[in-house]
Amino acid sequence: ICSMDVSKKSNREESFCWLLLIDPASNSVSSGFIMMELALPEFFTTFLDTSIEQIYALGPVFEPTVVLVPEFFRDIVKQLSEAIGFDVPTLSFTLAIYLCYVLGGVMNFIPYGKPRHIANIVFGIFLLQFTTGVQWMHQLVTSLVAYAMFLVLPRKTCTFVVPAFVMLYCVLGHLHRQYVNYLGWDLDFTSSQMVITQKLWMLAWNLYDGELLAKGKESRAAKKCSAFALKDMPDIIEYLGYTFSFPCVLSGPAYEFSIYKQACEGTHMYDSNGKPKGEIPSKFWPTLRPFLQGLFCMASFVVVGGYFPLLDPSDPQGSTPLVTSPEFLEKPMLYRFAYMWVGLWAIRQKYIMAWVNSEACNNIWYAGFEGFDATGKAIGWDIANNMGIWEFETAPNIQTLSKEWNKKTSVWLTRYVYIRTNGSLMAVYSMSAFWHGFYPGYYLFFLSVPLMTFCERIGKKKISPYFSKEKWSVYGIVSIITTSICAEYMVSAFVLLALDRTWGLWKSHYFFGHIGCAVFYAVCSMLPTPKPKEKSA
Repeated sequence: ICSMDVSKKSNREESFCWLLLIDPASNSVSSGFIMMELALPEFFTTFLDTSIEQIYALGPVFEPTVVLVPEFFRDIVKQLSEAIGFDVPTLSFTLAIYLCYVLGGVMNFIPYGKPRHIANIVFGIFLLQFTTGVQWMHQLVTSLVAYAMFLVLPRKTCTFVVPAFVMLYCVLGHLHRQYVNYLGWDLDFTSSQMVITQKLWMLAWNLYDGELLAKGKESRAAKKCSAFALKDMPDIIEYLGYTFSFPCVLSGPAYEFSIYKQACEGTHMYDSNGKPKGEIPSKFWPTLRPFLQGLFCMASFVVVGGYFPLLDPSDPQGSTPLVTSPEFLEKPMLYRFAYMWVGLWAIRQKYIMAWVNSEACNNIWYAGFEGFDATGKAIGWDIANNMGIWEFETAPNIQTLSKEWNKKTSVWLTRYVYIRTNGSLMAVYSMSAFWHGFYPGYYLFFLSVPLMTFCERIGKKKISPYFSKEKWSVYGIVSIITTSICAEYMVSAFVLLALDRTWGLWKSHYFFGHIGCAVFYAVCSMLPTPKPKEKSA
């Protein structure tokens, strides 16, 4: 079993230190191993260290660009962090999320057109400088390099070059963080970089789709995404307004340029004469609902997460995770899994908190409003909705579960990876994995999910026809419980990150998720396929 050990080496060395671990008897992952260490060559680590130090040396050069956050404002945040016991990065990110409400309110008083694009640029840069300081330059560099590519390269070429560039930039950011702070957490530019990766990836295809449709060329993918196709390249102000759009710049969601532009120009609500296309709905509840959800999620993460930590609270980075510690493994398996289930539920609340607040901050200035249909009826507020909370928690299958979690990332992968590669699931899983980073836990998760997908498909084919299709029938409830148990088991890898940690946790549960899926699939394969019911005349 290849894994990484973080207890005996400095962060930079341990990040790339692979171990061969053999444990023939013990149920614990922390003792009784034979280790064979394979480290990167010294010349390579020296090269990496030198390169990183040279990049860090540019910090003072670009520090003067951080002009939108006054020094006294930073001092207030530091004093507040000391008073409430929060670290400065976490507090800054939380405050930035709620500052978006103020900025969104201001947007309602800014005229449509260029002023709104400029406001998005200024507000977005302010939030990045407030949370990541000089690292906001990564967003600017990425935007400008990609813009130059759009201007000089053919549209078709851009569909390969731009996605490759932004994904490479994102990947390097992830690798850097793993190399200098393995299994640690820092509030750096990688979160916003993941968002801009999606945006520029989509923009490349939207421009190419516009070219294909304008020339009348056959393209099923272009037709499916015709609503987002662009005939012309946005000017630099519109473009930067999109890449720095403040409600989405920190944690997403990412949506197409055409959607962003209609919010800035008001074309989703008003016709060319300035008259409303329908009765404009109130933004009160579409803003208040996610705001209240965000408060609940934040409280749940702090309170419930504090009672059910999965990692060692005293040293989450270096110590053995609590859920694989010898003391914890002495408890009954049912207790351990229930504890893990609650702990994982608490952890995901921090992501949901960021997404629902982003949704509210889009809705507060109607950027999240979908506009009107041909009859003048309001369509809805789904543009910035990134999480179907109830639908996710009560998902009866993995397909629904995946669809309701991080919705806009699923849309990005579907529209701009899956259908562009003729339905290649390998391309989808690969891009999703690279986009998240390179911790082994991500790949263990993505390699395990297909097991559940295969079981779901064969179950629908061989078993579901015998039972009610109602979600809250007995069969439906069993499906919900089974999906939840298997998903929580698999997703634990996404939280523990390291291979040895994940392996230890799965081993402590006797790999029931993998074995159960394999047995279920084998049994279902031997069952006869029910004949379709004949339709009555």
